[in-house]
Amino acid sequence: MANQISLTSGMRSNLLSLQGTSKLIDQTQTRLSTGKKVNTPLDNPTNYFAAQSHMQRADDLSARKDGMAEAVQMVKAADSGIKAITSLIESAKGVAQAALASGSSTDRAAYAGTFDTLMTQITQLASDSGYRGTNFLTGGKQTVEFSQATGTSTLGIQGFTATASGLSIDSASSGTLKWATAGTEITADETKHIQSSASQLEGALNKLRSESSKLSSNMSVVTTRQDFTSSMINELKTGADNLTLADMNEEGANMLMLQTQQNLGVTSLSMASQSAQAVMRLF
Repeated sequence: MANQISLTSGMRSNLLSLQGTSKLIDQTQTRLSTGKKVNTPLDNPTNYFAAQSHMQRADDLSARKDGMAEAVQMVKAADSGIKAITSLIESAKGVAQAALASGSSTDRAAYAGTFDTLMTQITQLASDSGYRGTNFLTGGKQTVEFSQATGTSTLGIQGFTATASGLSIDSASSGTLKWATAGTEITADETKHIQSSASQLEGALNKLRSESSKLSSNMSVVTTRQDFTSSMINELKTGADNLTLADMNEEGANMLMLQTQQNLGVTSLSMASQSAQAVMRLF
């Protein structure tokens, strides 16, 4: 049933004005509490959905950035392994030089044992240089995604085999490059075997330097893309903020003016009702 209470034209006008002011106060309070002038599609559909798109892309790039960070750690793990393997190869070169300088087959056989122990350590080091299931020193590979769209912007990082066999270093205690047999005369072939082992070590060092350079180049690409992605995420978030954030100084001033307007509206409504109250004076 419709409201049967009759209001004067002035009172209705003031009441509508108060209702409008109250609505604006609620809107301003929401903006002040959230810091945003666009909180729902109703506030500004164009800006709201554009900002949502920017934030979604920023979130997707953040996930890619995490993948880049993991790839960098994989390369760093491989680099640590390469440095340690290089140190062991340098030690092995010293062992080979000592063996060449020795005139005792027994000593040479002992040096050969030390040499093979170092080769075992190289193989174990290569196997221990993985990170999160990827080991670039045992031939592992990793595809790094840069764009939010899968497969549109990638970098493939291919590892290599840094074990003793992968570096083409043969055993010194047995096989085709046996250095010596303890208690026997040293032969010219055994001396050549030691020299061949030394050459293999040089070849292994060259391979490590070459592969390390490739990994460093890949890491440079990934870190550059990391920085670029960080900048893009910042730009996207800034763009979203520009579309939705409220000017807090302006909204604060609006609130003061609306509260003043509301107080004036209440006063005006009270004055408009006085004409109706004048009827009471007749009784």
